[in-house]
Amino acid sequence: MLKNHLILITASVLVLTGCAPVVPLEPAEQANDAACAEVIVRLPDELAGLPERRVNAQSTAAWGEPAAVILRCGLEPVEVSSLVCVTASDIDWLLDESEAPNYRFISFARSPATEVIVDSTVVAGVTVLEELAASISVLDATKRCTEVTN
Repeated sequence: MLKNHLILITASVLVLTGCAPVVPLEPAEQANDAACAEVIVRLPDELAGLPERRVNAQSTAAWGEPAAVILRCGLEPVEVSSLVCVTASDIDWLLDESEAPNYRFISFARSPATEVIVDSTVVAGVTVLEELAASISVLDATKRCTEVTN
């Protein structure tokens, strides 16, 4: 009898998790770039302890309930910016703090660019960026934002 209850509970959990609402996102202009597909297939099922969510747009991803991390691949590459540059696990990111405590990170000098939006009240941006590094590293960097040019 206990076994039957466990099967019923397991089936109920699977049904409930399958009914989680889809996170509505807008794809980036270059979302159909094959390089984005390489990024997306390498994304973790769990990010900083947050479960991956279903999304409705190509080359996007989200984690957390409600979504605390959103990723979009397919943005125009950025090689010049006045935004602050941060590096996490050897990946350079431009940091947009204008919507704090939601921080927007844009991969620097990688084509296509990837944007990651992090709700810092739920998870630390550096943790997210470090855990995404293996996925983003498939996009070759053309330069580093820490390079100084004369």
